[in-house]
Amino acid sequence: MIPAQFDYVRASSLEEATQALAADEDAKVIAGGQSLLPLLRLRLAYPSTLVDIGRLPELRGVQDRGDHVFIGALTTHDEVMRDPVLAAECPLVAMGAATVADPAVRHRGTFGGSLAHADPAGDLPAVILALDGVMVTTRREIPAAEFFVDYLESAMEPDEILTGVRIPKLGEGWGYHYEKFHRTAQAWAIVGVAAAVRRSDGAVAEARIGLTNMGPTPLRASATEAALAGAELGDAVRQACEQAAEGTSPPSDLHGQADYRRHLAQVLTRRAVLAAAGAH
Repeated sequence: MIPAQFDYVRASSLEEATQALAADEDAKVIAGGQSLLPLLRLRLAYPSTLVDIGRLPELRGVQDRGDHVFIGALTTHDEVMRDPVLAAECPLVAMGAATVADPAVRHRGTFGGSLAHADPAGDLPAVILALDGVMVTTRREIPAAEFFVDYLESAMEPDEILTGVRIPKLGEGWGYHYEKFHRTAQAWAIVGVAAAVRRSDGAVAEARIGLTNMGPTPLRASATEAALAGAELGDAVRQACEQAAEGTSPPSDLHGQADYRRHLAQVLTRRAVLAAAGAH
């Protein structure tokens, strides 16, 4: 289909971009366009103005800032999955980025765009939620736990732009894994699990688990996280992971019913936790 008519502004600075957004309440930001363009073609979105921020170099790149890593919003998924700083300090982010769609999308799609789109079926929102990331916008800093409000809805105001994400370093002793179940390699996750696990004396000392496509927003598997503290690898981990779907509200659609997704969440959480713990 052909998108509805819109005006186009290519911003040369963040100030120009925010001014263009403030001048038109129906304006939308575009960068890589891999999330927004399909909505435009299907006429599921009707912005009167597109504000292109794709050529602002200050929003691109990965920086090691001591106690955290900062990822610019315009950094592509391909750049994220290949970055040596992330591989060393926040490998779960690189793992999640590597599962996004296909190579063509990963070379065009942006890290910040995926998060601002706030799709609960996207791979990166659950990853950033599990790692307690902080969204940095043109106005403020928003913890990931407060950023995702509803389906395709974030806490940002219409004239607010995501400039990057701050991810705290967890330090030594942590293992990571992203487990995704999907129909084909480039498809959205039916369910995904992002797991960060710290082991001590052969047991799980601490776990952080984010769930993809188990509700209108990405979710933490809080009951499983609590049950895993101090759990020995084996039956205790299996029993803890059986609680992964507690408090979730997964959708029912052509790809799977809600009860199927709850079962998948249990199975995939167990796999992700064991892999992150180095058990297999």
